[in-house]
Formats: sequence, structure tokens, C-alpha cells
Amino acid sequence: MKAFTLTTPAFRRRSLALAAFVVSGCVLAASPAKADLRLCNMTSSRVGIALGYRDAQGWVTEGWWNLTARGCETLLKGQLAGRFYYVYAIDYDRGGEWSGRSFMCTREREFTIRGTEDCLARGFDRSGFFEVDTGEQKSWTIQLTETNRPGGQP
Repeated sequence: MKAFTLTTPAFRRRSLALAAFVVSGCVLAASPAKADLRLCNMTSSRVGIALGYRDAQGWVTEGWWNLTARGCETLLKGQLAGRFYYVYAIDYDRGGEWSGRSFMCTREREFTIRGTEDCLARGFDRSGFFEVDTGEQKSWTIQLTETNRPGGQP
């Protein structure tokens, strides 16, 4: 199992230090591994997840998956078709976000949006997603973690 640290996220709200780690391959378990894109929230907060990816028709963003503290969710079922996926996540309880430099369209309520251009003109929000390079693996798990809490030890 390999772990990769992603770039430090930007923050819109309180400056809660957050980091995202990506884990490749399967998790050791009694049952056989499935080929899926999964995301695990390893924090003590509830988080909202938006996902961006390219399919046969072009770019699409989807959201929101609401994960409880220490919860996991399958975002895409089956073997991964692409190498790069994009994630934007919000910490509902403590504020802050996991974000990056790849801008895509989102909205406040549940959504599936085709295309990444002209988000604001089309009535959507524009959010910065961080890139996940799966290395063309057929299965991948992303883990969101906290590196630091205000007033606490990292």
C-alpha cells in the first residue's frame, strides 16, 4: 500500500490545517477488494465531498456525498476508467476545506454538472479541486485527514 501527501489545501473559512492523503490499492480485509473509487473521512468532523472526472461525454462534477467522521463512501463503482480524478471537500463542523488549483463547477445542493467552463455565468459556484493521480490503477482509495487542530498538537 502506497501513501502520497497532496499539496497543502487553501482555506476559505477558519484556518484549520487540513491535508489529504491518497492511498492506492486495496485495504486489507476478510472480503476480496472491489475495483472502485472510494473516499474515507479520517477526521473527527462531518465532511461534504464533490468529485470531478472525465467520462465519454466530457467533464462532469458531482456532489455532495456527506460522510460522517471516520466514514467511507464509494464515489464511483467498478474499475476506474481514467487516471486523474478531482476532489473538493468541506469540513462542516470545523470549517475549512480541502481544495486545489483545478477549477470546476459546484453548487450548494446535490448536483451533477456537465462541463467546467463558465461556472458563474451558468449559475453555479466555481470551486478549486485537488488532483488525484491514480497511476492508472483500477481501484483507488482517498483518505482525508487532519494534520493539525487550532490549539492542539499536530
